[in-house]
Amino acid sequence: MRALHGNERAMIRHIERHKTHRIGWLRAAVLGANDGIVSTASLVLGVAAAGATTNSILVAGVAGLMAGSMSMAAGEYVSVSSQSDTENADIEKERNELATDPVHELEELTMIYVGRGLDKNLARQVATQLTAHDALAAHARDELGISDMLSAKPIQAAFASAGTFAVGAAMPLLVVLLVPQSMLMWIVAASSLLFLAILGSLAAQAGGASVMTSAIRVTFWGALAMGLTTGVGALFGVAA
Repeated sequence: MRALHGNERAMIRHIERHKTHRIGWLRAAVLGANDGIVSTASLVLGVAAAGATTNSILVAGVAGLMAGSMSMAAGEYVSVSSQSDTENADIEKERNELATDPVHELEELTMIYVGRGLDKNLARQVATQLTAHDALAAHARDELGISDMLSAKPIQAAFASAGTFAVGAAMPLLVVLLVPQSMLMWIVAASSLLFLAILGSLAAQAGGASVMTSAIRVTFWGALAMGLTTGVGALFGVAA
């Protein structure tokens, strides 16, 4: 067996672990969990502020959980499917252009690489080799910005969004079950803000972003939504 040289060993050791491949499901999961916590906690606080009983609060919360989960799944599937349809239409258009005018498409790809900093001759060589290897993939990636890693996945987004919404919505409802009604509003509000901060931190870690920035951003907007809903419930005696 041939011994590895220093450069080869370094290349084997240097395996970069980027986070970009998580964008599709991570976006849907964070959106679902955040919406589940915020909307259900806001609903609970609004109904509680209107003077409802614990049973009424639970019924409203469970109904909100079910309706929200289905809505998130349907909404994600439809919206991401629309994105996928647009991507597929652009790829089909590119396939036709490659079949009818390959010379122009090669020049177009060359100029893309020139714009990224390569000189004209090197850009032409790169474009020629990539075209020979897989012309459609090269144009989809470098002209359209579409790759397998970042392409739209409707079913994945729908399940991620619905599942995390249900988990997020269940957290405030669990608090409602465990605390007395006299303390319900304060504890639901405080625990939901804690849940949001944890969600923001986990999302930041999964995406390789700033934990503090993400936690503050998620918590701030959640607090604003819950405060407004509680105010509406207290003022008008109805759940917002």
